[in-house]
Amino acid sequence: MAICYIGIGSNLGDREKNIKGSIRRMNRVDGISALKRSSIYETEPQGGPPQGKFLNACVKIRARLKPQDLLKALKSIEREMGRRKTARFGPRIIDLDILLYGNEKISRRGLKIPHPRMLERDFVLMPLKEIAPKIKI
Repeated sequence: MAICYIGIGSNLGDREKNIKGSIRRMNRVDGISALKRSSIYETEPQGGPPQGKFLNACVKIRARLKPQDLLKALKSIEREMGRRKTARFGPRIIDLDILLYGNEKISRRGLKIPHPRMLERDFVLMPLKEIAPKIKI
């Protein structure tokens, strides 16, 4: 079992509903329990094509899933909510990223933990620091 932090973003449709819905869906996955959610922050998109502003949040979860299985579960939630592959850093209904998985460091094709760009992104750090102010990254 591991304490993990998941970054959440949405800039299509009802962005707040998308964020809250993704957390509800996470809670329905056997092996995931949401423990704490940050406030929701509105942020400018970074990179990618022209697009609308994002809403971002972070959720602390307890996971009984291995990191690769957690990633599969999150990608499945994205698909269920209607996310489709478009331009890199393009607009999306929902984006779920594993930021931290316990104290593990993982570098595999398709899975890097800690998330490789999280320290460069205020839209990740603000909600993460809100729910885990003493976390060491």
